[in-house]
Order: sequence, then C-alpha cells, then structure tokens
Amino acid sequence: KNKHVGHKVHFFHSLFLPLAYFNSAGPKGDNIYEWRSTILGPPGSVYEGGVFFLDITFSSDYPFKPPKVTFRTRIYHCNINSQGVICLDILKDNWSPALTISKVLLSICSLLTDCNPADPLVGSIATQYLTNRAEHDRIARQWTKRYAT
Repeated sequence: KNKHVGHKVHFFHSLFLPLAYFNSAGPKGDNIYEWRSTILGPPGSVYEGGVFFLDITFSSDYPFKPPKVTFRTRIYHCNINSQGVICLDILKDNWSPALTISKVLLSICSLLTDCNPADPLVGSIATQYLTNRAEHDRIARQWTKRYAT
C-alpha cells in the first residue's frame, strides 16, 4: 500500500512542471487530491481582465477517471452553471488518462474563448448568445468586472 501511495505522490508531483505555463494550479493544502487553480480571462474574449478561481478534485481512480473541475468565481457562460459545473466533453465521456491538468485548463480557456451553445448547461444564455450576441457580450463583460476583478 505504501508503495502505491508513494507512486501517486510522485505522479501528482510530476504534474506541477507543465503547469508552469499556466496561470496557477496546485494543492490547496496537504491534500494532494484537492487543488485550486487560477486562470485569467483569455485576451480578446468577453472575460479578458478577469481572474477566475477553480476547484479541482481528483478521485482515487485518477488518471483513469476525470478530475471534477468547478468554477468558484461566478461567470456568465452557457456551458458553466451557477454552481460552477462545467459542460466539457473531456471532463465526461471523452476523458482520457493521457490528458494532463494543463491540457484540461487549456480546454477550459478555449471554452471561454469559444463557447458551445449547441451543448449548453444554461439554455437561456445559449439562446441569448445565438440571438442577441451584443447583449450576451455586454452582460458577460459586466459579470467579469463584478465577480472576477
């Protein structure tokens, strides 16, 4: 059992290196299964200038099961609900053990740049995005300013 735990600690520790290219991510405290990440709103997006906090929870089955990633900062986005749940295929059915946390965070940043209104968690925001983009973008910028700065 100790050998298994030691292997996991080494495995989690090895995840830190690729994250140097990201804003930040790492354990909240002593628990290697509970992480906090900070991502910046992508330049040129309605979230630009925002600082968004996410919680990342690894199960004991990681990397064979995806981590649970949730936004702690409120965000106006059709694929992220008010509880911070993210609708992203790689966090569900398209998960692969080959995916790293840096790739997951990159995919989330990508989702902030290009939302997916065809698979929304918040239907009303998706509809607004498709039918009144100017108003959608105005509200998203307003929320970013209010909650993420």
